Amino acid sequence: MKRRLWVIPALLCMLCMTACSAAGTAAGVENGHDGRDSSSAGNAEEGAQDPVQTDFFAMDTYMTFTAYGDRAREALTLAEEEIRRLESEWSVTDEDSEIWKINHSGGQPVTLSDETAQIVRFALGMAEETDGALEPTIYPVLTAWGFTTDENRIPGEEELRSLLENVGYEKVELNGNQITLPAGMELDLGAVGKGYAGDLTAELLEEKGITSALLDIGGNVQAVGSRPDGTDWRLGLRNPYGEGSIGVLSVSDCAVVTSGDYERYFIGEDGKEYGHIIDPETGYPVDNGLASVTIITEEGKKGDALSTSMFVKGLEQAQEYWRTHPDFDMILITEDGQIYLTEGVQDRFELNGSFGNMEVHVITAD
Repeated sequence: MKRRLWVIPALLCMLCMTACSAAGTAAGVENGHDGRDSSSAGNAEEGAQDPVQTDFFAMDTYMTFTAYGDRAREALTLAEEEIRRLESEWSVTDEDSEIWKINHSGGQPVTLSDETAQIVRFALGMAEETDGALEPTIYPVLTAWGFTTDENRIPGEEELRSLLENVGYEKVELNGNQITLPAGMELDLGAVGKGYAGDLTAELLEEKGITSALLDIGGNVQAVGSRPDGTDWRLGLRNPYGEGSIGVLSVSDCAVVTSGDYERYFIGEDGKEYGHIIDPETGYPVDNGLASVTIITEEGKKGDALSTSMFVKGLEQAQEYWRTHPDFDMILITEDGQIYLTEGVQDRFELNGSFGNMEVHVITAD
């Protein structure tokens, strides 16, 4: 049943949106598009209930922003500018970014902007809270596997052991806005950056008076309010075994983030599939029986961090973590065709017809 296809790593699509080309939006998320900035807004006479939509490529993924309201066009223009500004600050490869300066500091202290210090502090905090399942210093290992260069290979055990000596969030010193990263280590905010950017962008839209918007940030969906008619947004949950969606999740005013090993993978010379989510303890791609993890939470940054870390933890440990941190909901899909979801989301998720025979388990607090 474990079958994967190359897709743009946006795992959720908008369904049944009033006055919006839902088919076009779904195709853009599920099947990709050419990456041009093609605002789908109509004429200046469009009404407050007509959607304004813009598509663009940033943070190494395709994004689709849709908003409603008289100032929607202006707000989305500012939202895209905000995403690009944050990308320039947090990019690992841009020599002008703060993260690049940290990674090339040779172990010397670097003074960060307030904004970058906040996201680094959040990433380190979540790393500690998840016992290292979220590891913001794993970048050199990702590079060794070729997931940052698209030149995939299977590194040797000795190479991985050597690289893992320079992995460990606890080695990073952050005092106020000053950070010290030991020489040889590299910091990457990829596991929290899109979620953090989604939070800031949603706040920007709200400041412009937007009360109904949906931001698809390459697998992270940030819902601002509800649909214009007051009903929930209906999001198609990506089928981790192939094409299409496996079910529909109804939400309002929250973030929904999905991680899965089918997002980016390669088949090695040994014939095995290797996914891009790395276990920080072993340096090898995670292979624990999970096909995807979806997190539903108030903050995109937390959803981003948890979707990765719960995938690393695996089915049993993810449930244990939720029972001690029950301030979010999650949907876990296993490679053998079972679904585990927390009790707070069981009435908001429905399987599509062709998947109606999947076994669903409700995770309870006791």
